[in-house]
Amino acid sequence: MAFEMIRTERRGDVMVITLNRPERLNAAPPQMFVEIGHALDALDGARAVLITGEGRAFCSGADLAGRDQAAHLSPGQRAGASLRRSYNPTMLKIAKMGVPIVSAVNGPAAGIGCSLALAADFCVAAESAYFLQAFVNIGLVPDGGASWMLARLVGKARATEMMLLGERIHGPKAADWGLIHKCVPDAVLMEEAMLLAERLAAGPTVALGLMRQGIAAALESDYASAMDGEADRQMMAGATADAAEGAISFLQKRKAQFKGA
Repeated sequence: MAFEMIRTERRGDVMVITLNRPERLNAAPPQMFVEIGHALDALDGARAVLITGEGRAFCSGADLAGRDQAAHLSPGQRAGASLRRSYNPTMLKIAKMGVPIVSAVNGPAAGIGCSLALAADFCVAAESAYFLQAFVNIGLVPDGGASWMLARLVGKARATEMMLLGERIHGPKAADWGLIHKCVPDAVLMEEAMLLAERLAAGPTVALGLMRQGIAAALESDYASAMDGEADRQMMAGATADAAEGAISFLQKRKAQFKGA
């Protein structure tokens, strides 16, 4: 499939999705998120995904000035409609993916771009990168799941700081807060992110997908329900060829060679 606003590249078992509007700091019209969703639907056997941005930014936020907007709606109505039609479905798709996702944040990750970056299982940021919820400066509210996500990642106080003050959280501070997985020097960002994505792609893919589901479910369930869910997912994971390989490799005292099935 040909895309206008993103670029996809298969690197071994990793699908790399690059936001590709560098002249606009990768500001994201609804179409960009629709294209991301289509790319995620067409992994063609890829066992991990890496999302990054072309040029000086990861994503500077939503761009609602695109050609698909209804002129008769108010700006607020257009924003809400775009969230429900384009942005939110792709964010939900990311949450439900059966493979792990890494984001490599190479500059500003603002608004919906911040939500996209933090939706990954592992967010790796350059030292010059920053995360921004600037909605307060324009009289709007965080979106793309940010209000749900930030409170769970860094707690109420820091989520409130990000949203109500609208200040930049630079890479080192984001790592210190636990907002992201790791902050690395700019020069090695893609190398570090790719190594992580390749490590995940070499893992037991079914089990990793079930772990993602388990984490999401645990955020919304009680202790007993979480354990019941673990038992169900353990049965599914235990039926895979990778689980059999894991047991055999353990007995043979060698590194497991997972195939993702």
